[in-house]
Amino acid sequence: MKKVDKKLTLKSNKWNFDGDVNKYFDSHVKRSVPLYAETHKLVCSFSDYFINESSTIYDIGCSTGTLIQKIAKRHKDVKNLNLIGLDISQNMVNHSKTKSRYNNVKYFKRDITKVKFKKSSMMISMYTIQFIPPKHRQDLINKIYDCLDWGAGFLFFEKVRGSDARFQEMMQNVYIDYKIDNKFSSDEIINKSRSLKGVLEPFSREGNLGLLKRAGFEDIETIFRFNCFEG
Repeated sequence: MKKVDKKLTLKSNKWNFDGDVNKYFDSHVKRSVPLYAETHKLVCSFSDYFINESSTIYDIGCSTGTLIQKIAKRHKDVKNLNLIGLDISQNMVNHSKTKSRYNNVKYFKRDITKVKFKKSSMMISMYTIQFIPPKHRQDLINKIYDCLDWGAGFLFFEKVRGSDARFQEMMQNVYIDYKIDNKFSSDEIINKSRSLKGVLEPFSREGNLGLLKRAGFEDIETIFRFNCFEG
């Protein structure tokens, strides 16, 4: 068992979202991912441009459902709004259901590489595609593009690699400093890094843009960037 946070211990050597991760995920990710709460606010603000009456919204890799609940609250007066949270972890889905306060939010355990999406006004992926095996990513992004209504939005946040070895080293060391500043111990940082080997495989910014462009996306804008995290 490896400790990756003060309250979070992995039962195996590989990172996953089962076990007790759901209980401590929100507090862990806020300390681990820079400006995580602010990116939620950003997504909620941008949702104003895509959500209308009878819209369908997906949050793929919704984890504890925190973000989609915020969107539901912001648009609580929109008629026939359907919000769907998908996650591969049953524990995360169960946890999301227990904290859900809006009847128009539904959660499902799904492998998003196998889902047939309904037509959607907005798709959200917050640090999720980086966990999908690279061989499946293009097909997934293609499906997302195909399910979007005309003028719809895909809000896509990922950890990214540097464009070359020098930048990658800089970005990684700056991120380690960030985690140390947020009171992660050296052992916790090392254990988390080891647990993510072969599990989290980020692309570079150019790699992610390539996925989007090959799928058909033409209007692409960076709305967030902090070191190795980008939206």
